[in-house]
Parts: sequence; structure tokens; C-alpha cells
Amino acid sequence: MRLNSGEDNDSIRAGPSSSASSSSADASTTIATNGHLTIGTNGNGFTTTKGLLGPGSATNGTSSSSSSIPRVILPGTQLYDDSSLINRQEFVRFVVQALRDVGYMESAKTLEAESGYQLESSRVAQFRRFILDGEWDDAENALEALGVHDQDALWDAKFLINRQRYLELLEARRTQDALHVLRHALVRFAPPDTDPDHIHALSSLVMCTDPEEVRRKAHWDGAEGSSRQNLLQGLQRYISPSVMLPPRRLAALLDQARQYQHSRCLFHNAPDSDFNLYQDHVCGIHHFPRDTTTILDAHAEEVWAIAWSHNGKFLASGGKDKNAIIWQLGDDPDPATREWNIAQVLRDHDHPVMHLAWSTDDSILVTGADHAIKVWNVKTGMCVQSIAMHKDEVSGLGFLPNGTGFISTSPDRHIYHWNNEGLLVDAWDPAPMRITDMAITPDGAKLVTIGMQFNTNVRPASGPAAVPINPPVQQKQPPTRMIVFDMRTKEIVNDVDFEGEVTSVKISRDSKFALLNHAPHEVRLYDLEHNRHSTKLLGPVQGENIIRGCFGGLNDNFVASGSEDGNVFIWHWKTESLIEVLPGHGSGSVNVVSWNPQNERMFATCSDDHTIRIWEALPPDPPSSPTTAMLPPPVPDPLPVPIPAPSAERDGKGKGKTNHEWDVDGVARRRTLSQSPARS
Repeated sequence: MRLNSGEDNDSIRAGPSSSASSSSADASTTIATNGHLTIGTNGNGFTTTKGLLGPGSATNGTSSSSSSIPRVILPGTQLYDDSSLINRQEFVRFVVQALRDVGYMESAKTLEAESGYQLESSRVAQFRRFILDGEWDDAENALEALGVHDQDALWDAKFLINRQRYLELLEARRTQDALHVLRHALVRFAPPDTDPDHIHALSSLVMCTDPEEVRRKAHWDGAEGSSRQNLLQGLQRYISPSVMLPPRRLAALLDQARQYQHSRCLFHNAPDSDFNLYQDHVCGIHHFPRDTTTILDAHAEEVWAIAWSHNGKFLASGGKDKNAIIWQLGDDPDPATREWNIAQVLRDHDHPVMHLAWSTDDSILVTGADHAIKVWNVKTGMCVQSIAMHKDEVSGLGFLPNGTGFISTSPDRHIYHWNNEGLLVDAWDPAPMRITDMAITPDGAKLVTIGMQFNTNVRPASGPAAVPINPPVQQKQPPTRMIVFDMRTKEIVNDVDFEGEVTSVKISRDSKFALLNHAPHEVRLYDLEHNRHSTKLLGPVQGENIIRGCFGGLNDNFVASGSEDGNVFIWHWKTESLIEVLPGHGSGSVNVVSWNPQNERMFATCSDDHTIRIWEALPPDPPSSPTTAMLPPPVPDPLPVPIPAPSAERDGKGKGKTNHEWDVDGVARRRTLSQSPARS
């Protein structure tokens, strides 16, 4: 191999042959390319060689003895010759990068020499060195050479570089130099959409008295930390990935394949510890909660509401018997021997309990019964506050994720913010509809409400404004709306009309989707991030009663809903596949499905049959119990309880407690526990 001294690094070309003697003549010439010698180009901007790597080439601090590595010449450009769509050069460069990432430097060098494809050009390696060594002027000048020609992108990249330079100067207590960068670089290169407060925050750092204060206020770990490496990754978006490979690209592609396989696996409901590259991922149905392991039967009437505590150890229930019960889940992982106990029975409600909400630390339970709200101390079972502010029945309760209290809504259109003790913090302006349900996004950014259209006649007030006549005049058969509020500003950010009745709303854990039970036979998903309808799932019967579905399982892969025909419907919502219709409850509606937030293999349902059922994936080896084991028969009611016909009054739902033990034949035996205190 012969290097032509009259040409620059980017025009080095490979000679027609290679030998050990020719390489020795070039041993003193080293061109850094991220730790490798750059030799020649393959015609598409990346270097090639037909010979060997000289002993003077840099290898990330590791030297190697010279050895002859003949280049393998392959036809075409694809990885395989069977019409594969994978480009060979791209694949080899990803492999070289992966080998280097894990420390196989010699293997990476060998692959580069044998294939003729270098990981990166000398310019990219040089740019990396400029950033990591803090050579900021050289780094700025190198951007255009790397193909950053768009003016906006170029200025954005220069802003990031100069922000790092500015912070490092402040850290080094070179305040005058930092001010020069602030005035002549940061202000100049700031993107047009930059928040002025951001520039103001940067300028205020000049007042810091020591480097530690700079790092703390800037949320930055300093020149000796990972900030330069983070800057390099941030600049990656402005440079073509074919020029500067994104970090760990092969691992990213494999992870995308893993995620895709999981997304297409209908029963994927287990951690990723069993994932391997040797075979495609397929989950068995045994990972899925489809068997009733416990029946809780302490309610004397229909059960209308259930809610898990955030730690997944308690389940609250409420219903037509005007009681709320807090159930405690035992620690035994085996459902055959696990105990369920009643921790508290919360009486003193004058009406059926329709709504339940846990505080963020699970120390408080709030209940809604008709117009009244009660705040309960979970540990003592004492009511610490009774609230009667709403002029209509309470339609929704939800604690704020930041722990500052809870929100209540009602068809009276009022939205109230209460603190954790039940004292009024704020009253929002009346909503433009009669609110029938609500949910707060887990990120605390939005309040999602559903309700019925509201029209009023207006009359002039003493000023230019108009006030609504009270009481409001409703339309005949008003349409259903979903209104999304910004929690910070209380402004409406989205308003969607629906045909037919929407009975309930739940939000996914990532705050991106709203789940809407929609009469008469649908469950819909609405994309809150992009403000559009997403998915329609068909099956459950709903028209007479309020049915509340939920997200659940690993990564919220599943949607579950009750139904007025007594069944539980479960879908893999990303594929819109109905995967289970679970019978088991008695006559009447299955009113609520609630997934345990800490156990993707457990959910609860409540029903008009007075019971609450706990559904789980059975242990891997229950004695002779197949994964498709039949559900145990419904537990007989202690007393005959007629199922009332639907009426204009909103009827309730729920009942009881029974543990199942798996005997040696794999059959569930029932162990009924007396829960008479709840029946008073």
C-alpha cells in the first residue's frame, strides 16, 4: 500500500496490490479515524483497503502488530445474493461499531480490512476528537465538512456547541470569556423558537459563586462528566447517519425487532428476561390472567366500583349496599394459599357508593355517593371530612399525580380541586357540558372529561358579558362530548363530539390514550397526543348500565371491559384482536374491570351478582391443572337476592369473598369466609 503525499486524507486511494514490505514504508503515516487507519475510498465516501493495516495505525490506544489481511471482493452491494434488502456496507459498519463498543478492537480492525468498509471517515473521527477535547472553534468549522449545510440545522448545532463552551467557561471561572460567548454566539445562534426564559436562565448563571452552583443550576455534570459525550449525541441529529453512525445502531435495530415481536404477540404479558435472539418470540397463554382464583362476596348488594391502591396490595370496592370495603391482598404468591382479608368497612354513606379514588401514597381513600364526597383515613377507617359542595351527583374523583389533592366533577358542570384533607383549594369555571366521568392523565398534564352537551339561554348582564339562566335548558337527547383541559391553565385543549353515549373514560399509563366505553357495543381508544380517533373494539353489551373498562398488563398491552351479558372482554388493542371472553359472573352486568398496577398477571372485576372476582395467571405447575382449566362455578349467594330490572335510577353492582385452593386433581375447591360485618 502506498500513500500519496501529494493528496489529502480524503483522497487517499488504494494501490493495486499489497505487501508487507510496502506497509513498512508507510508505518510512520497514521490517519486517525476513530482509532483506525484510513486507507483509500470505496467510491461512496468511506475508506477501503486491499492490503493490510500498518503498525503505526491508532487503535483506540491499542497497538497491533502488522499482519496481512486480504480483502474479500464480493459481487453486488446486498448482504446476500437472494434479493436481500440489507445493504452489505451498512451491515458491516454496524457490526464493526458493535465489536468496538464491546471491546473487540482487533476483530473490528480485521473486519474493516477484510471487507474494505471503514467505520467512519477521518473527518468524523476528527470531529469526535474536537468535541471530546473541547476544541470548539474547530468543531464549529467541521460541521459543514460533515454535510451540515441547512442554515437552520447549522445554527442549531452551533448553539449546542456554544452552550457547552459557555458552561465550561463558567465552570472554569472565566466569566469575561463566558460573557463574550453569551453575547456573540449563544444569542446569535439561538433557534427562532427558543424560549426567552431559557436564554435568561443561561445568562443568570453568570451570578453563580462557584462551579458546583453552575452545575447544579444548569442541571449539567461538568466538563469532566458525561456532558461532552451527551453533546456529541445531541449533534448526531444534524449529521447524516450514513456519515456518522448513531450510537449502538445494531443494538437499537435488534431492540426494535424485539419490541415488534412483543407487539405482535397476543399474550405477551411477562418481563423480557426470557428474550433471546435464537428464535422468534412467542408467549403461551399461561402468562395471561384468565382463571378466577378468588371470589370476594362481602357486599350485600350489587358492586358498582372497584379500585386498586397504587402499591397493588389493597382493593377498594363500593356499591348499592352503601358500603365501601378495603380488601387486603396477602403476600403469598401462590393463589391457592394466599389470604384475602377485610382491612376496613367504610359505612356512613347515605347513598350507594359510585366512585373511589386512592391518594398517591395510598393513605387516603375518597368515596363518592350521590352528591356527597367522603375522605377516609385508610389506616384507621375514620372519615376525616365530608363534602357536600356539588349540586348534582358526583361523577368523577381522581387524585393529582403530584400529591397535592384530588379533583371532583359532577353533571352540575363544576370542577373542584380539594387538598388531601378535603378542603377546597380551587373552583374552576363551569364546564360547557354536564360532566358524567373524568380521568387525570398520569403525567398530571390533562384532565379528560366526558359528558352531555349543555345549552343555555342567555340574557344580558349589567356589563357587556352575558350570564347563563339557571337552571340550564338541555337539548333533547344531547350528544356526548369529550373535553380535554390543560391542568395548569384550565383551558380547553381539545373538544370532541361522539355519536351515541360514552359512559366512562380511563387513561393509559403513558398518558397517550383515552379508553372510552361507548354504547351499545364498542370500546374506543382516542389518541390524546395527536388528537385523533385511534382504535375501535367491538363486543361488550352496554346500554342500560355504566360499564368501566381499563388498560392493563405489561406495558398496557391489553384493554378489558365488562359487559351487561355477564362476560369480561379482553383485547390485545394494538392488533385489535379479541383474545378472551371470560364467563364466570352470575346474572347481571360486569360493571368494572380494574388491573392490578403492580402485577400484570392479576385483575379484578365486579358485578351485579354482588361479587368481586380476582383473575390471575395460574402458577406454572399447579397440580395437574391445565392452562385452559374451566372456571369454578359461581358461589351461591348466602341469601337469595333477586336481580332487579334496569330502571331510570342508576342501579348498582357487586358482592363477596371466596378463596380457591388447587387440590391434587387440579380442581379448585372453594373456601368461603364469612364477612357479615359488611352486611350491616
